[in-house]
Amino acid sequence: MRNLIYTLIGIVLFAPLAGADSGMIRTKSVHDVKVTADRLESTLNAKGMRVFIRINHTEGAQKVGKTLRPTEVIIFGNPKVGTPLMQCRQSVAIDLPQKALIWEDETGQVWLSYNDPKYLVERHGITGCTEVIHKIENALKNFARAATMP
Repeated sequence: MRNLIYTLIGIVLFAPLAGADSGMIRTKSVHDVKVTADRLESTLNAKGMRVFIRINHTEGAQKVGKTLRPTEVIIFGNPKVGTPLMQCRQSVAIDLPQKALIWEDETGQVWLSYNDPKYLVERHGITGCTEVIHKIENALKNFARAATMP
């Protein structure tokens, strides 16, 4: 009986962690975090995207006496792409502008992660916007490839 109780407690406490990456696309990078983020920012600017802010969470952690593996977030967008998506379902605005997370895992591998547009479709019940979603998927995939490949 005791084992059953512990098992149930484990399921309740840790089951949410099993899907922690659901809704995100991760791409391995051959570069370190800074270089990957620099390459992404450069690519975004070259493609006419607006980079709103680049957040270095590692520096933020250091300012409060904490350590954090290299972790940066770049927030970017373009009203030509975002507005049509919001016209499909206005609630998606909570997830816009787009965000890219560039981070180093515990093994030293660097990743570039971003929200899967299909996740946004599910989350917001978006219908009738297949072309817009497809355009966003391709753009994000190309941005990630440009930032992470040699």
